[in-house]
Amino acid sequence: MACTTLLVGKNASYDGSTMIARNEDSCAGQFETKKLWVVTPEQQPRHYKSVISKVEIDLPDNPMRYTSVPSGDGIQGIWAAAGVNEENISMTATETLTSNPLVLGADPLVENGIGEEDLVTLTLPYIHNAREGVIRLGMLHETYGTYEMNGIAFSDVNEIWWFETIGGHHWMARRVPDDCYVVMPNQLGIDYFDFEDAYGKQENYMCSSDLKEFVIKNHLNLSMDGNFDPRSTFGSHSDADHVYNTPRAWYMLKYFNPELDIQPLDDNLPWCYKPNKKITVEDVKYILSSHYQGTEYDPYLKHGNKDKMNCFRTIGINRNNFLSCVQLRPYVPKQIQAVEWICFASNVYNAFIPFYGNVNEVPAFYSTCESHASTNSLYWTSRIIAALADPEFNETNAIIERYQEKVASIGHHIINQYDEKFMETKDLHMLVEANEEIAKQVQELTYDVLDKVLFIRSNNMKNKFSLSD
Repeated sequence: MACTTLLVGKNASYDGSTMIARNEDSCAGQFETKKLWVVTPEQQPRHYKSVISKVEIDLPDNPMRYTSVPSGDGIQGIWAAAGVNEENISMTATETLTSNPLVLGADPLVENGIGEEDLVTLTLPYIHNAREGVIRLGMLHETYGTYEMNGIAFSDVNEIWWFETIGGHHWMARRVPDDCYVVMPNQLGIDYFDFEDAYGKQENYMCSSDLKEFVIKNHLNLSMDGNFDPRSTFGSHSDADHVYNTPRAWYMLKYFNPELDIQPLDDNLPWCYKPNKKITVEDVKYILSSHYQGTEYDPYLKHGNKDKMNCFRTIGINRNNFLSCVQLRPYVPKQIQAVEWICFASNVYNAFIPFYGNVNEVPAFYSTCESHASTNSLYWTSRIIAALADPEFNETNAIIERYQEKVASIGHHIINQYDEKFMETKDLHMLVEANEEIAKQVQELTYDVLDKVLFIRSNNMKNKFSLSD
């Protein structure tokens, strides 16, 4: 799927947390329903069969509980997408990547391999740190192959690793520097790779066992100076990237580092960079909801060049399914370290909601998702708000911004309260109570916004007439 990923190292975040965040976006003309869910060990399959590729895999008999953001109907499979397990190990899968004919000719994609539908279910319940995530997924990738190019993030309280697939069976992974953030549109992103470390201590790099030989055998190193450039070797070099991918990376980098001399069409944008200031959860939400505010490329400009306003694919788009950011906090007891921030539908119009991950149940407003439009679920209510507010952006923008700020403020306040309560009592049920309290207030605020944007949109219908009886 089309997605945008942001990774934040522990020394680049405001509170020392690692944070991995990703938008999942539907394909053009589609809208995938989503819900927040907890998978218990009893619910985890012991024999897995993919709906799309039909691959069948026997799974270990010792899965851990984990959160997930699966499809609402499950017709095309689970698509668990993102979550955190009971050991506070997080995963987000996947960022669909691009490649080139040289790579795909040397290692073709595997029609009945694994893919985005499967990866969280096959990996997250069985890993105890981020490195184990890389190792397990690498084993699965080499054993079964994949039918698509993907990027996957793993995090624990100390490390973040980014994993990129290469052709049908090869892969590489790089540890995110602690003082940096990473921006990832739908392109292969790693711009430097150290084979000596990957084949040695593996402090910051890992890869499939024959990756270097694969490069040499197939004449894939395109660098003139002999140095290895993984992005030019394994990635794409298309005009479409300049419309769909590089502008997103450009905007994200310029948000965190305005001093960078970069342009939307640049092909050499850095994969990771040290931010000017420490990054907050609100920064994550803002940048993954952005529509190029403050630039001539913003589609919501009142007066602008219409060709430029619509020439680049934005980050906050109508087809956002959900945004998940797992924050792993090192300064609280292990039982409450994992907070997953979640929102559904178009990010321009939704609000970021915190959720304690160490629970066995999810509030109904988050976990309900019918196949038809309804106000019983956060997904559908958020999507209805977005569709109503979008044509009235200038009139509804202030309402949406107040809603987003109010929800975030309430979320932080309740998390702060229940952190203190838990440290006094060590009662895990308090986490369920906190999630329910946040959900209750979010539901009330969301319905209030729905009322307001519906009123504005109704007043501005084309058949309106100002003369009353």
